[in-house]
Amino acid sequence: MHSATALLVFLRWPLPADVAAHGHALDRHLLLNLNLALAFLALAHVLLFAGLMLRRRDASAQHKVMAEYVPLAGFALLFFLLAAHAQTLWANERFTGASPEALQIEVTGMQFAWYFRYPGQDAAFGETRPELVDAGEGNPLGIVPTDERGKDDFVSAQLVLPAGREVDLALRSLDVIHGFAIPEMRVKQNAVPGQTTHLHFTAEKPGEYALLCTQVCGLGHYRMSSTVRVLTPEAYAAWLSAREVHP
Repeated sequence: MHSATALLVFLRWPLPADVAAHGHALDRHLLLNLNLALAFLALAHVLLFAGLMLRRRDASAQHKVMAEYVPLAGFALLFFLLAAHAQTLWANERFTGASPEALQIEVTGMQFAWYFRYPGQDAAFGETRPELVDAGEGNPLGIVPTDERGKDDFVSAQLVLPAGREVDLALRSLDVIHGFAIPEMRVKQNAVPGQTTHLHFTAEKPGEYALLCTQVCGLGHYRMSSTVRVLTPEAYAAWLSAREVHP
């Protein structure tokens, strides 16, 4: 497995485009791991050959320590440092939480579609109830029509974001576990029924990117995808103004 991944790095296998603020550090760490795997692949063969030669010429305990235990201890220490660095990256991204100024969007997965709810001018989401879910009647999330906070909410089939502004996504599922993933944003998080999980990131480059479901969620899993549109701040403001509901 390590040989295969190292070979991919050697051949410069391209990663998806990186358009998120946090993605650069993750890519650097990933490429560091893969390049080290390639170096260790070569080093392991050198040590194996050296160990065989030393055993033939001199099987003393000193040579055994130098050829086997010292490299093993060095590898263990290096892997520990890499794991600690990866944990730091993960903790900073996943557990620090979004800033108070982050754009709030609710993401709901259901077989076999994604829906994105924006809170409107009051910046508050209205109440939802499972018994009110009816996509055919234009209420795929079950928004309570009598709730004043939800009268200006609107739902989109695409995730539209402004470039350069942090977004805080609240992930939900109405049926089974769905895997919310945007490869170019370097984000992936499961949407679990009965739970609300948060995912925050900042898109840096305007464009259109694929949003995928990475959990096999049923027979229609293959078509459970959407589009992420990242707009300039001005274009996003115009899009938002055209979509906003004025109660």
